[in-house]
Amino acid sequence: VQLQASGGGLVQAGGSLRLSCAASGRTFSSEPMGWFRQAPGKEREFVATVRRSGGTTYYADSVAGRFIISRDNAENTVYLQMNSLKPEDTAVYYCAARVRCSSSDLYTRIREYDYWGQGTQVTISS
Repeated sequence: VQLQASGGGLVQAGGSLRLSCAASGRTFSSEPMGWFRQAPGKEREFVATVRRSGGTTYYADSVAGRFIISRDNAENTVYLQMNSLKPEDTAVYYCAARVRCSSSDLYTRIREYDYWGQGTQVTISS
């Protein structure tokens, strides 16, 4: 099972990027998916999550209103559209999938996810 994150890069503040996370090895269409990030010298933190249906999403306060998480279950892919980017958004971004039994909760903790992608670097210049 693999999660392959891509789409990172270097953009100026105010710009946009779209990250993709393609899953292989199994279908994740029925699993909650999430994005996390880790800035240099900081702990990994929650960014956004989407329920298996894709209809319900939840965001960290720091990105709410600027980022949009979505999923294409037919493509086994989850996306993170990032708008109005700020220098403080600079980090390595990781996608994650939860495959253990899930309730209707929205999962925001690292320990609640079972599979992780390798990370993609996002750098925002001021």
